[in-house]
Amino acid sequence: MTRILYVVVGPRSERSWSRRYGAQVLAQLERRYPGATVVQRDLAAHPPPIIDAQFADAILRTPDSWDAADRDALGYSEQVIEELEAADVVLISTPMNNYTVPATLKAWIDHIVRIRRTFIGTPQGKVGLLQDRPTYVVTAAGGHHAGDGVVQPDFLTPYLIAIMATIGIRDVRFLSLQGVTRGAEAEARANEHARATLATWFDDLTG
Repeated sequence: MTRILYVVVGPRSERSWSRRYGAQVLAQLERRYPGATVVQRDLAAHPPPIIDAQFADAILRTPDSWDAADRDALGYSEQVIEELEAADVVLISTPMNNYTVPATLKAWIDHIVRIRRTFIGTPQGKVGLLQDRPTYVVTAAGGHHAGDGVVQPDFLTPYLIAIMATIGIRDVRFLSLQGVTRGAEAEARANEHARATLATWFDDLTG
């Protein structure tokens, strides 16, 4: 049975553009994989703990040297890594905050990108330990960061591509909603782009 991990980041619930289209992507994925199990990790409702000194020290040592405090500090990390390992498909819906990922998503990433657990260091650089899997990312930004009318940089897209590749996940696809706070015309363009992207992703389900 297919397992879908859905990581939700936007704090604005039903008013969130990323959540709205994330839900549409999820619905299409459930059509593609009938009977799929969905595991939702809502980072707005349940923010990840921030990395502390106990965590930072523990990950630099091998598991055979951990004590109970170390294992407790790594408990959330182990839980979210296991969710990711078990997923056949990953979906992330997130706003863009100040040109990059929100703090809650960065904290989740800090827990899943762990040396000797999801990647190893080699003389040639970091090598991911997880198997690749389709990963869909829905992003929403108030301004424009790609195509015509660019007014702000985009550190979110290249960062997520690089950080997911670090742990072995390279099949990452983006649906980017831009200009969603710039009036009705910009919203209409964002909706049109989103529908076109969905049609491309799920063309086997149309008709």
